[in-house]
Amino acid sequence: MQKILIVEDDAAIANLIKINLETEGYRCTCAFDGKAGADLIEEEHFDLILLDIMLPEIDGYELLEYIKPMGTPVIFLTARGNVDDRIKGLKLGADDYIVKPFQVGELIARVEAVLRRYGKAGQKLAFADVEIDVVSRTVTQAGVPVELTIKEFDLLVELMQNKNVALYRERIYEKVWGGSFMGDTRTLDSHIQRLRKKLGWENYIRTVFRIGYRLEDDT
Repeated sequence: MQKILIVEDDAAIANLIKINLETEGYRCTCAFDGKAGADLIEEEHFDLILLDIMLPEIDGYELLEYIKPMGTPVIFLTARGNVDDRIKGLKLGADDYIVKPFQVGELIARVEAVLRRYGKAGQKLAFADVEIDVVSRTVTQAGVPVELTIKEFDLLVELMQNKNVALYRERIYEKVWGGSFMGDTRTLDSHIQRLRKKLGWENYIRTVFRIGYRLEDDT
């Protein structure tokens, strides 16, 4: 059973997350300030940490610096939703960034996506009629190889690892291109269009107004 640490000073939110994740089969522990979180991290191994930024004692940014050498994935969970905060969190090493208020279903999907990325080396992804072998970086559709550029492949992996989740353009850009998002969406948008065309996925890769994109089943 995978263990998740929830470091959140709002007890109601922390307990709501705990209840829902435990319903999905995870074992969860809560800490209500940064120091308590640090103490638990020292005492136990966790597969994932959900980390608020504005915490008593030790804030989330400082706690993330403490966690990074351990290699434990971290998802920031915070009300600070502007672009600068998201960029800062991702640059510091967070694996994802969820802004409050959030849908529980989205939180669970993002938790699953991050844990998959830290799974076994021979990881394979599948959606509709497309399969990806992440290690060999190969893509097949209905058993037929599909030729993708490096960035098209990375973009497809990001979408498939976060299926049914609305992804912000800046988050996708940071993950796939590795640089700061400067507000110019043309590069990302053109890659999305090419993926749709190559895979025939006009009904699967959806544009989310004022946010970005979401990969979802059209059934």
